[in-house]
Amino acid sequence: MTNHSEATDPLGPLDPPAPLDEPVVTLRTPAELADALPYLLGFKPEESVVLIALHGKRGRFGGRVRLGVPERAEDWPGVAEQLAECLVSGCERRESRPDGIVAFLCQEPVGAETGQAVVARLRPLAQVLRTACGRLDVPVLEVVCISAGRFWTYCCPDTRCCPPEGVPLLRPGTSVLAAAATYLGVRASATQSEIRRRLTPWNTAAATDQERVLDAAGLELVPRIVSEEDRDDDGSGQDGHGVAAETLDLARRIMARLAAAPPTADTLDADNKDDELLAHDEAAALIFGLQSRTTRDRAAEWMEGDEAPAALRLWRALARRCVGAYAEHAAPPLALAGWVAWSLGDLAEGQEALDMALCADSDYTFALLLSRACNEDIDPESIRRCLRRRRDERAGEAVPGAAPEALEEASPRRRRRRRVPRAAPGEGPEVPVGPRAAPGTAPTAPRTAGGTRAPGSPGTGPRNRRRTVRRSARDD
Repeated sequence: MTNHSEATDPLGPLDPPAPLDEPVVTLRTPAELADALPYLLGFKPEESVVLIALHGKRGRFGGRVRLGVPERAEDWPGVAEQLAECLVSGCERRESRPDGIVAFLCQEPVGAETGQAVVARLRPLAQVLRTACGRLDVPVLEVVCISAGRFWTYCCPDTRCCPPEGVPLLRPGTSVLAAAATYLGVRASATQSEIRRRLTPWNTAAATDQERVLDAAGLELVPRIVSEEDRDDDGSGQDGHGVAAETLDLARRIMARLAAAPPTADTLDADNKDDELLAHDEAAALIFGLQSRTTRDRAAEWMEGDEAPAALRLWRALARRCVGAYAEHAAPPLALAGWVAWSLGDLAEGQEALDMALCADSDYTFALLLSRACNEDIDPESIRRCLRRRRDERAGEAVPGAAPEALEEASPRRRRRRRVPRAAPGEGPEVPVGPRAAPGTAPTAPRTAGGTRAPGSPGTGPRNRRRTVRRSARDD
């Protein structure tokens, strides 16, 4: 792969051909590799380190790991070791040790910086990635840097195919892989910034009003939450009463309100309309109520069926309301958004939301466990089963007993083993384009003011909505 004019070795046993209903695309050049990345991740990465495993003589794509580019260069060696270990150990658990790795460094220039300057600045990171993988006896066959609409390779010395000024990326939608993905309904149009924008706190005049309401709600709700949690620890608390019950009841009513107003195709307009359906005091009550572990775990049960889309819209809206000094309070709604998105099959938003939750609170155990499960390709159905059982036990539909933690119970033996088709002889890594992949997901392949009502009290709808809530792309 590092010598792009050299054909793949045709000798050796051939992999069996792929089934006719599972098309496989063969990639031959770094340009095709760069074009494939959004389809493998489900979105267009902008600030990412990505490692993808290769298996077999034909370089079949396997597991993958992604992390934001660390800001400090002194963190690069440690991050490289963690990524390499995560990818190799994950592949060994799922199928087999990888035979090679392809790495991508994606970062856009800052200010007057050029794409070439980005490549030069990230060269040490490329080297520590190769070294870290080499320590595990897995070679890095290619490192591609993508920046400013061009790509560079750190591994090919031939300036005829990899010139110093870089090579323009393929025009979106023109490659064989793009055609195959489009035929199967796989989209990769969203960028990281577009996903994050839907989960980022407001930067508008309405943020001042929301922060003022959060201040007032905190003075009322925090003492109640602490008092009720103390009673629960003593065994004197009663299920179905207090802030937890108020929070869940309010969330259900707002979810019904959102479900009655279907979203539009334009995500910015859809989020603006959702924001208008949620009052400042309602958002504040939910944000504080979800800081309770028990309440959050109950809310996590809205992960499938008709409840899940409305729940995801609500968690996104609450994350956007964690403004100003309340940025750390975004960890629960962000983690819930990540969990529901992942449960619905949108791995890209799930991982991005979980990453943002850990940025809000790096020690948030719920997000840590979900992020690890998501990256290790644990089947979300194993977690859903645990949450369903807990719900059934509360309803008396199962034998009462202490249920294990849902995430910890999702053991490796219950992880998915996706069948990956293998291509007939050909050059370059093979990209399995899974049948009927859900829109917006990666291809199937193995591998986050004013007068207020008492927070949580009954109401018929938003009474303090403001048109200043509406955002524009310029505001974000």
